[in-house]
Amino acid sequence: MSVTEAGAVPAGKAPEKRESGKSDARPPARGLRGDAARRFFRNPMAIVGLVLITIFVVVAILAPWIAPYSPKDNSWLSEVRPGVYPGPSAEHWLGIDPLGRDVFSRLVHGARQSLLIGVVSLALGATAGVFLGLLAGAFGGWVDTVVMRFVDIMLSVPGLLFAIAVAAMLGQSLTSVMIAIAVVNVPIFARLLRGEMLGQRTADYVLAAKSLGISRAGIVFRHVLPNSFTPILVQGTLTLALAIVEAAGLAFLGLSGSDPSTPEWGRMLNDAQSTLAAAPMLAFYPGLAIVLAALGFTLVGESLREALDPKMRR
Repeated sequence: MSVTEAGAVPAGKAPEKRESGKSDARPPARGLRGDAARRFFRNPMAIVGLVLITIFVVVAILAPWIAPYSPKDNSWLSEVRPGVYPGPSAEHWLGIDPLGRDVFSRLVHGARQSLLIGVVSLALGATAGVFLGLLAGAFGGWVDTVVMRFVDIMLSVPGLLFAIAVAAMLGQSLTSVMIAIAVVNVPIFARLLRGEMLGQRTADYVLAAKSLGISRAGIVFRHVLPNSFTPILVQGTLTLALAIVEAAGLAFLGLSGSDPSTPEWGRMLNDAQSTLAAAPMLAFYPGLAIVLAALGFTLVGESLREALDPKMRR
């Protein structure tokens, strides 16, 4: 048998070993992601959460076309009598509030306001928190001590109370509400990223990068941060649910700073206080919307955590 027949590389032909090695290195990563996706979509709670989120997002985007009336239109004030509030009808699906406005139209437009506050505050809080967590984990020493003491102080105060204090200091405006909720979210992401960095400090790929002379910033942004995306995604989804509840709480207390006629779920709850005995459904509708929106993001967040948990990979 010749050397060529035994499997050696014939003269003039480039070896294919390295090329096949490359192709063999990629499928496992795709396989792990595929397994996580299958676990996620097989979870009935994940599907319920996705359906709820999809409904609220679609309603928020298409609010001007879904709502039959303007949320600020009070043309039906003449139909309201003390202790008598028109209930659901063909013209007003969820009835009329004490100020003569269509409840369904305000509920639909309130979804847009709540999701806007939640998404913007989450983006601001997550960005600042990730930055502080990276600083603490990358530099350690006194930087880590200062950052984490700051985080501990913020976490020692209940989130809603802290948001109320910040919103009161900044003044009543929509921007103040977003900043207040964002500040509450900062320590959550700071502690998360700091823990991720400490956990990855002795990982093989980090040690290999150090041995190759890659700078600290290069290791953080090329290796540590990308590998921390999963916990950030999970925490972000859960935090968005909390942000919606906090936004409703601030609006209920009158700290949203927007025009009183602006449709907000928390403000709708506030407006319904005086009618609880005569028309309890006016408080039920926005309360149910808040619960379902928060539930949707919570279910998706918990399902993502279960699907992406390395301990569940086989």
